Amino acid sequence: MGTASGIIRALNSGVKHLAVKRFTLRYPEEKLKFAGDGYQFDPSTGVGIAGLKGRHMLFHDHCTGCQLCSIACEGVAEAIAMVKVPEERKQNKKSIMPQIDYGKCVFCGLCVDACPFYALYMTNDYELSSFTKEGLIYTPAQLQVKPYVSQDSEIQITDRGATHG
Repeated sequence: MGTASGIIRALNSGVKHLAVKRFTLRYPEEKLKFAGDGYQFDPSTGVGIAGLKGRHMLFHDHCTGCQLCSIACEGVAEAIAMVKVPEERKQNKKSIMPQIDYGKCVFCGLCVDACPFYALYMTNDYELSSFTKEGLIYTPAQLQVKPYVSQDSEIQITDRGATHG
């Protein structure tokens, strides 16, 4: 009697999903829209602002070269190295800025949380593929460029599940 009820429950579960629209995204032709500009951290309130944890964006005019982002990354992935930059800035007397190796980065956001000067935040750019390992290392000049992200589909969450349109 136990196996018959188990079979009936399994069939009932399968039949319920026959009427549900499939959730297949035709990537890379369609890209998913994400809410917000990206993950940021507000040190004054101590709260993270929700967003996708994608590629980092570095504001050179806010970076002081304090190395807190590199220190926060040390115990996790060791993806951030501080490198010497040619230009000198008033707030960055050491002339060092972060360089991120996305081959090692685990996108945890601890570097963004550690930055007290709002110099780092994470964008919605998640397409970071490269043919070489060196192509995954982003210099401070590359991190300064705002990525262009084209997003087509948005997620709608209902009581029957999630769909995109």
